Amino acid sequence: MQDLFLTVFTEGSPIIQGVLILLLFMSVLSWAVIIYKLVTLSRAKSRSTVDYEAFQQAGDLSSAMRSMNPASPVREVGYFALRELKRLEKLEFEASVKGKLATDNVRRALRQGVSFELGRKGASLSVLSTCANVAPFLGLFGTVWGIMRSFQAIGIQKTASLAVVGPGIAEALTTTAIGLAVAVPAAIAYNAFLGMLGNLETVLVNFSSAFLNRMQRELAWIAND
Repeated sequence: MQDLFLTVFTEGSPIIQGVLILLLFMSVLSWAVIIYKLVTLSRAKSRSTVDYEAFQQAGDLSSAMRSMNPASPVREVGYFALRELKRLEKLEFEASVKGKLATDNVRRALRQGVSFELGRKGASLSVLSTCANVAPFLGLFGTVWGIMRSFQAIGIQKTASLAVVGPGIAEALTTTAIGLAVAVPAAIAYNAFLGMLGNLETVLVNFSSAFLNRMQRELAWIAND
């Protein structure tokens, strides 16, 4: 297969060479994203699960936040809420007024934190989606071009021998195979990472609910609502 690729690349037309270079670039890029996302999403899910359990078991809100891993998405979501709480505490309103504002404001802050973390962890997935959708069409373009070259050679040589049609057919089959080889791993990885993001979202949403419950239990000025 490697020898065939090298032969097609070195002896193929400039169009086929361009297609193969583009497919090779897409393959390298997609595998780089796959490896990076596999590491980062697995780590984020693991840290989030551990920190969510630690949050549930901590004695109070302050110690719960301090116990978390600094790189955990759960901690980042929690700090969205804490920053909003600190802003509310500084308002020169009566405790009952601030208490009425707190739950809705903090809920929105938690929702923003979840969206921010999911957006950050989901960055670069569009690369995999693009590779999965574009690579087969590039391979198909190479297929059509290779077949056109074969028909052109038949017209010139007035024969359909293997020596005449072979180079064009080789180009067609090679670009098709490489296009699929790029697209299939990218599509599988993209769907797998969407599943991992969905699992992470579940943990973050559960944490947000736990944070709201603990905040309402522990903060006296909110209890005055």
